[in-house]
Amino acid sequence: MGTKRYRLKIATWTVVREVGQPSPRRLDSPEAVVELARDLLRDQDDDKEHFWVVLLNAKNHYLMAHLVSTGTQSATLVQPREVLGPALREGAAALVLIHNHPSGDPAPSREDMRLTRQLVDAAQLVDLKIHDHVIVGNGSGAWVSFATRGLM
Repeated sequence: MGTKRYRLKIATWTVVREVGQPSPRRLDSPEAVVELARDLLRDQDDDKEHFWVVLLNAKNHYLMAHLVSTGTQSATLVQPREVLGPALREGAAALVLIHNHPSGDPAPSREDMRLTRQLVDAAQLVDLKIHDHVIVGNGSGAWVSFATRGLM
């Protein structure tokens, strides 16, 4: 029996933005946030809840996304200090919260609404603005924006 040999070529690129230059990605609509959320979810190959905080500069340009927590199929633990800490360290002016529901149903739970209110209140204390909290349903294409629903 013959043996097959395979050659794997791997290439790595590092993209560097000039210091002081804004990111080309603007998060000025719920649809733009959902697009980013789907990009973040693509990197996660599991059926768990993930919670990210997206840091924005004063012109709502994307600075970075920080994975705050990975939980279970139905919950994730999020502490205000874990959400606001990266924003304060990186000098962000505003935030967007993103998490997924593995069930595919993006309807906010009572806990989602309580947490969002708690984070908005905490952010105000340190002069940060939370623009939105977007929940994406895994595999369903459905999503909910707290800002569009008037829940912020």
